Amino acid sequence: MDIVITYVNGLDPVWQKEYEKHTNTPIVEKRFRDWGTLKYLFRGIEKNMPFIRKVHLVVSGESQVPEWLNRNEVNVVLHSDIIPGHLLPTFNCNPIEMHLHSIEGLDEEYLYFNDDIFPLMPCEATDFFRNGKGVLGMSRHLFSMGMFRKICRNSNDLAYAMIGKQPSLTFLRPQHVCTPMLKSEVTEVYNMSREQILSSMSTTRTDKNLNQYLYLDYMFLKGKLINERLSKKHFSVGIVSAQKLREFIEQPTHKLTCINDVQLSEARYEELRTTLLSAFDKILPDKSKYEKA
Repeated sequence: MDIVITYVNGLDPVWQKEYEKHTNTPIVEKRFRDWGTLKYLFRGIEKNMPFIRKVHLVVSGESQVPEWLNRNEVNVVLHSDIIPGHLLPTFNCNPIEMHLHSIEGLDEEYLYFNDDIFPLMPCEATDFFRNGKGVLGMSRHLFSMGMFRKICRNSNDLAYAMIGKQPSLTFLRPQHVCTPMLKSEVTEVYNMSREQILSSMSTTRTDKNLNQYLYLDYMFLKGKLINERLSKKHFSVGIVSAQKLREFIEQPTHKLTCINDVQLSEARYEELRTTLLSAFDKILPDKSKYEKA
């Protein structure tokens, strides 16, 4: 079993220049911050997920690779390695997520992690895959207002069409956590719907996009996904106190913790960042093999 992590350092001046050039949008510093927590994700993987075979870090370019990363232990994948050239550069997670299965040497069973999800308690391989099937909570939603829900609806409807069924009034929405993918199933979906996928993509996110939920919905409808919620705690840095944030990290109650970023004042950001890094360093103080000595 492999792990694939996508990462963007919004403070990277090379990335910022490309962003402004290709989106015609000025950089807003508060929007592009780096919490400095990526190394703790790697430490959590080594400590709490010892069954992982390989970790792949997907970034837009060499300037995005953390200086502390041990590239002898982490496979660095550039967007240009897996995404068709006409879609690059991209500042939209969807073209990236739709092509992760193209990583050379990727295992049949892989977990896709955003960089805001942390394994803070011991996990088992069977938490994520059992008997050749992924394990993930799936729910149904009725309304598709808002960009993200429309993207979910797009992916749901295409998955239903691919198995020859009419979509229902509700649409599937996978649990927001690391997602278990079967490379053979994902490749099958991509090959069957390549034109629809590519034509839906854009430099920045729009409600015409498809997303990775297409793969998960298809797996679920084919019986390749067990509908069981993973042990996860989700919270937003915008609505918790610094003390509560520290408690969430130092005294975890779930195997996986998702720390959702939001717009914050500079003072609030500095307070929470200091608290967050201190708490992480308390429970994960030792460098992992994924970091330079």
